[in-house]
Formats: sequence, C-alpha cells, structure tokens
Amino acid sequence: MLCAKRLLPAAFLLVSLEAATVPPAAEQIAAAVQAAPKDRRDGAEVLGYSPEGKLITLRKGTNDLICLADNPGNDTFEVDCYHKDLEPFMARGRQLAEQGVKGMDRHKMRWKEVDDGKLAIPKQPRMLYVLTGKSFDAATGTVAEAYLRWVVYVPYATPESTGLSTKSSNEPWLMYPGTAGAHIMISPPKK
Repeated sequence: MLCAKRLLPAAFLLVSLEAATVPPAAEQIAAAVQAAPKDRRDGAEVLGYSPEGKLITLRKGTNDLICLADNPGNDTFEVDCYHKDLEPFMARGRQLAEQGVKGMDRHKMRWKEVDDGKLAIPKQPRMLYVLTGKSFDAATGTVAEAYLRWVVYVPYATPESTGLSTKSSNEPWLMYPGTAGAHIMISPPKK
C-alpha cells in the first residue's frame, strides 16, 4: 500500500525520500493517473520516482496531461495531473522547493520570473487535478478517503474579469488574483 500527502499540490513539492520505499513504476503510474479524468488516463505522461528517489519520467504520454506520482517521502497520499503547458511553471516550483524556497516566497519568485519573461505559463486557462487521500491500494486500484479538487490556472485573472469571489469557500473562487499564478479553486465539500 502506497501512502503520502502534502499541503500543496505535489506538482510544486518534492520531499526527501531518504529511508522511504519507492514503489514499483507500475504502481506509481496506476496511482498517479487516478487524479485524471478516466477517459484521459491512458494517454497521460507520468512522472514518478526512481529507486534512488529521483524524479523521472515513468511513462511517455500521448495526450496533453502530465501526472505526478505520489511522493513516497510523505506520510499520506497525493497525486496531481495537469496540462502539459503548465510543466515549466510546475517544474520551476519543484526546483525552488528542492532549494528550500517555500510558501509565498516560492510563488512570488515564479510570478516575477513569468512577469520578466524568464518563465513560461500559458495565457489561456489550463487544468490541474489534485487527488488526496489516506492511501492507495495497488491491488484494487482505489484511493482510501479520496478527495478530488480542481484548479484552473487563469494567469492575471481578477474578480472583475471572472466574476469570482476571492474568498475561500466550497464554491469556485479565485486565488492569487492579478498574478501570473491566478487560479480558480474548485473544492467540493468533503464527505
């Protein structure tokens, strides 16, 4: 049984894998694609971990999604899938996390790099799926206590351009309005 979780999407973070057991590639792939819509899973590229804990490509994709396997260095479960056009932005977030840059500092660094033309982010909306849970059972292909939320990146969007509130709720809302990292959060109520 695979188990790991983060407070931020895994697409942004890497956690030390010292003393963690890295699951086989097939198990990482099966878990990672759980965040994607069912009809998009087979074609998604999957990034996961080598036995040494290095992030690698486990499977090449044939569609526009990239899925990130659960980080076995964490204590609960999270996998993410996002549009391939977000990869430079996500990869830079992982790189900064490895360097110890965290939280709002990491966000602001990436936003400035986008503003300065040093980091690419799509100008049109792009999707990120974040699936968390207690654990993944490889034998059944199920996530215990699964919770899926959706994030739509809309760089520089504002409440005025979207009609969305900036207040966190169980309804869609706009996070980081007016920045390169502006995104619509859709977090359904937890059961």
